[in-house]
Amino acid sequence: MDINQLTEIVKKKITKKINVESIIIEDKTFLHKDHRSFQKNKFHIKLKIKSDYFNNKSSIDSTKIIYKVLDDEIKKYIHSIQILFIKT
Repeated sequence: MDINQLTEIVKKKITKKINVESIIIEDKTFLHKDHRSFQKNKFHIKLKIKSDYFNNKSSIDSTKIIYKVLDDEIKKYIHSIQILFIKT
């Protein structure tokens, strides 16, 4: 899997489960290439999610929801994920 495929899967899975205004996915893998634990087939991504759905939820609860939606991808393809929830 490459980053473009992963990005599309992540967007589809999140938007299927949650009504989002916008979602931006940034590949941050290049920042970690020199790390000891770097794995070529795993990615570091940053999500920026804007949705009313998260307005009344804590950051921890919101993060748990995203982790549940992306469980398979996190196990197989994502080494690190940073999530920014943009309140509407």
